[in-house]
Amino acid sequence: MIKIAIGSDHAGFDLKQQLIPYLKEKGIEVTDHGCYTAERVDYPDFGHAVAKAVLNNEVTYGILMCGSGNGINMTANKHAGIRSALCWNQEISALARQHNDANILVLPARYLTLDEGKAIVDAFLNSTFEGGRHADRIKKINS
Repeated sequence: MIKIAIGSDHAGFDLKQQLIPYLKEKGIEVTDHGCYTAERVDYPDFGHAVAKAVLNNEVTYGILMCGSGNGINMTANKHAGIRSALCWNQEISALARQHNDANILVLPARYLTLDEGKAIVDAFLNSTFEGGRHADRIKKINS
């Protein structure tokens, strides 16, 4: 069973709230790490929380979102062992899993429709790491 830790700042709140039931309908267990309202908050708080859940093997993957996706992505990638990928279309999302073994998907909430967000999530979840030459490159990330 896939387990997802999800988090956002205020700019990603609406998209997060719409993706949670979508994921649950697919039989995915979702842990919401905030934020819990659309009031202004700081994205690092939620990026760190989701990254820690992934690193502690509490979940299979993380999904994060903020306005552009950049800040929360940078935050998650501060954690050794996290490979967080900012994805704005299905192809980039699939490649993040296939070539980079991404364990966190980041969405730029202000630049996506709900349907685009769902398609990007599906591409991420339906893709698998190819290994091989890509595995050698992944080893170099934290060296």
